[in-house]
Amino acid sequence: MIERQKQSKRGFGLFRTTHVVILLAAMVAFLAACGNSDGGAKTAGASAAATSGGAAKVQPPAVINYGYIGTNKLNFPGGAEGWGFYKGIIQDEFKKYGITDVKLVAFPNGPDQSESLISGRLDFGSLGDTPALLARSTGAKTRAITQGATDSIGYLIGKKGGPTTIADLKGKTIAIQKGSFMHRYIAGLVKEQNVPDVKFIHMLRPDGEAALARGEVDAMTNSAIFALKQIDQGFPLIDDASKHPNLIGTSITVVSEDYLKKFPDFQKVWNEARAKALKDLQAKPDEYYQFLSQLNGFTPELNKKVTPISSIRDVNFADDGIKLLDGTKKFLVDEKLAEKDFDLNQWLLK
Repeated sequence: MIERQKQSKRGFGLFRTTHVVILLAAMVAFLAACGNSDGGAKTAGASAAATSGGAAKVQPPAVINYGYIGTNKLNFPGGAEGWGFYKGIIQDEFKKYGITDVKLVAFPNGPDQSESLISGRLDFGSLGDTPALLARSTGAKTRAITQGATDSIGYLIGKKGGPTTIADLKGKTIAIQKGSFMHRYIAGLVKEQNVPDVKFIHMLRPDGEAALARGEVDAMTNSAIFALKQIDQGFPLIDDASKHPNLIGTSITVVSEDYLKKFPDFQKVWNEARAKALKDLQAKPDEYYQFLSQLNGFTPELNKKVTPISSIRDVNFADDGIKLLDGTKKFLVDEKLAEKDFDLNQWLLK
């Protein structure tokens, strides 16, 4: 272009050439400024690439790993989280940010899941509050982003012909899932009722149920729907956490701090996706309870009784749930079950 602009007069040609160079330089600077102002919106996941202020953000990895408690043929948890994954609602939301592969991993209990989160095999997961708090007390670099439920009831089931009251537990052996919300329930119950010489032995639920049926343990802790099955089979119900509101457990979703560095807005994205899933299942209650029935093998009617849709929280944190969390943390610290105390407000990402 410059060559085509040459004039016969050298001085005038030099002036025109210099003018064009200056003009081109100005255009390049203008285009560069425009490129910086779009916040990298042309990269994958345009919604995640720009903030409201226009600053560029980190693109999250395409793969995310989520852990949950319980195993089933469908490989989904219950609640709004499970429904969202089952229906693809959460996956569709994640795709807007460049996350195209969501891997779900089931665990038999919370402590095992916490270990996977700490080691980096998981990015985030949902579990009982007690194992999540215990992991944080050891220095695990996690943040709590959702308290999905605040009515986890622990049940104390006795063996047939064995103890039937809390006082009967003196000198007895109880099967527990160590580090679970049911562990916190039974430990708190024994302390409150001043029952001496109680021995706790760690067993996963299937092992505990088998040991109780054989009479090898005197009692065991269990969770709602599985406890009701035992009661129907003739095992005595000694106690449950509904009689002790301060011993009720909650469900927590936690994310690793490493993942938050890769995707700082994840808490917001997750809770918005979960809210969409909750709204969807609220509009389809019969279908949701049938989904739960497929997960645990119990009837939709029993699932509706034990885990009603109304028990699913529609906000990530509420004052009553935080109060339960704080009480559980204090108990774990006071009883030396937690390694060290920590500031709950610094853990919760609201």
